[in-house]
Amino acid sequence: MPQVRRTPLADQAAELLLQRIRSGEWALGAKLPGETTLGPQLGVGRSTVREAIRQLVGRGVLSSRQGAGVYVTALDAPEDWDAVLRRSDIVAVIEGRIAIESEAAALAAERRTPADLRAIRRALAQREQLGESIEAHVDADTGFHRSIVVAAHNPILAELFDGFTPRLREAMIEMLRIRGEFDDAADHDAHARLADAIAHKDAEAARSLSREHLRSLADALS
Repeated sequence: MPQVRRTPLADQAAELLLQRIRSGEWALGAKLPGETTLGPQLGVGRSTVREAIRQLVGRGVLSSRQGAGVYVTALDAPEDWDAVLRRSDIVAVIEGRIAIESEAAALAAERRTPADLRAIRRALAQREQLGESIEAHVDADTGFHRSIVVAAHNPILAELFDGFTPRLREAMIEMLRIRGEFDDAADHDAHARLADAIAHKDAEAARSLSREHLRSLADALS
């Protein structure tokens, strides 16, 4: 029987119970075992089991009947509302990135110096190499996009981007966890094309490629 390993315990206990319900372990209308049975199976205490059950009652999967026990009232649950809110928040962050970065990309194509271009190429290479974890990938990706903002030579855009970076990092990590994949060849190619557009001083292509890439991230979450 799988056990909970990481916090928050109640959230994970609820997810394990939901998985067991989805697998058909309990039929619709079936009564769940008591807390003293479920606790050891999940590797948590009775209070954590109670909280997990409360979560699933709130999601319409279980029903708690006074003095009678807990019963299965649905075999699956709609997407957790907190996850929906997180996804919406991520889309808002990406829209903010589009506003800042697409214009920065166009300005970078017009204003970049040879030193700026070397920094962009170097950041692109680092982005390709540092894909061992989601966090490392996000940090390398952010470094690449920041090198473009710096090449725009607009202190306001740079200040906006730097002020945005902590929230950006959090949202991008969450987005990649939701997607379950990152650092594919097509994604890296999109970044390489953006760098090439800036190298060739093609402002319209740079703006379009930046917007297209970021919009695809938002679309993948819808």
